[in-house]
Amino acid sequence: MDKIAAVVLAAGKGTRMVSDKVKVLHTVCGKPLLHYVIRSLQAVGVESIYAVVGYQSDEVEDAFKGESVFWVNHGDQRGTAHALSVTESMLNDWDGLLLVLCGDTPLLTPELLRKFIAKHKENKDTVATVLTTVLDDPNAYGRIIRDENGNVTAIVENAEADKSQKEIKEINSGAYVFNPDEVFRALKRVKPNKKNGEYYLTDVIKILASEGKQVAGYIAPAPEECLGVNTRDDLFNANKIMSGRIMNELMRKGVTIVYPANTYIETDVSIGRDTVIYPFTVINSGVVIGKNCEVGPFSHLRSGTVLADYAEVGNFTETKKTHLGRHSKAKHLSYLGDAIIGDDVNIGAGTITANYDGKKKHQTVIEDGASTGSGTILVAPVKMGKNAETGAGAVVPKGKNVPDNTTVVGIPAVPLKKGKGTKDKRR
Repeated sequence: MDKIAAVVLAAGKGTRMVSDKVKVLHTVCGKPLLHYVIRSLQAVGVESIYAVVGYQSDEVEDAFKGESVFWVNHGDQRGTAHALSVTESMLNDWDGLLLVLCGDTPLLTPELLRKFIAKHKENKDTVATVLTTVLDDPNAYGRIIRDENGNVTAIVENAEADKSQKEIKEINSGAYVFNPDEVFRALKRVKPNKKNGEYYLTDVIKILASEGKQVAGYIAPAPEECLGVNTRDDLFNANKIMSGRIMNELMRKGVTIVYPANTYIETDVSIGRDTVIYPFTVINSGVVIGKNCEVGPFSHLRSGTVLADYAEVGNFTETKKTHLGRHSKAKHLSYLGDAIIGDDVNIGAGTITANYDGKKKHQTVIEDGASTGSGTILVAPVKMGKNAETGAGAVVPKGKNVPDNTTVVGIPAVPLKKGKGTKDKRR
């Protein structure tokens, strides 16, 4: 039974987030919470992923278009046990293992999931395994009850725990490995909670144990991996941990991040070795930075930005869907949006590519060796040719391309006449 299917419980609104947005679409380092759960499942080779959705289900499905996920609508939401039960008809013939995770646990790693699954496989008599961890302050988490042999016999919710049970520091992460036939049979025996009428998946553990079935627990060595996101404080903490992971990995690959505490780099960013990232820099998902680049301080690289090797972006410069070529520099106070910039280009302080006309975005092209004077505005669509220049404060209107080896000045920018102290720009 090495095959694995997964059910991700992602139907909850997340009222403690105090938000109009469904919880699993809140972002950690640029990606929704659910993104990280799906990625970890894919990394461990899960064959089929079923995501149980409910509140704002259309928005959730739209956010993950193209993913190999089967979407299951929870309908009348009546708790976690009920959420899992709606997948039974789809898993009737499944003869592998069933992994159940919560969609709000972005810090789970593939490495932990592999060890968790391996624990379940250690004993052929084990019908369920609970992923647990130990916290100094268990707070609102459910407590793990074990027998003298170390088998899990129950999970007691914090609100229902007595004084001695609340002193237990081993908590439930909300992740399980089940033998599917056993869990779906036990789900039919779950009774609604007396206080709120919901059906708790945790009750399945007690039911299986009471039948003499073996239920194991695997204690995650790093508690942070098991923490869910239920509040804005939790979201902040998850961002901090994930950001640290991202930057540590980049530094292991040869990137210098001068002061990580004041740097924000999202997931799915590629940075080449010997590049230096200075403080107060924001780098969004989808950015690609080559080798030996310099970025920052106070730079913002948005999605779609590509910096070729040896490119430099500096103080208070923002880029979006822009390619900056080798040895090109944009060091001060510029906005570069929807631009293709060649090699050995110097972007003067305060240069703006005016890419939006109020209806559509347009592209600016700046070819190799060109240079813009301070305060230049390039109104897209427009092109500067090779070795072209603009004077300080020039405004180049849309469609008024600057030829190769030409200097333009003024508003609107026109070629600078020869004999006015200029020289031929051909080189």
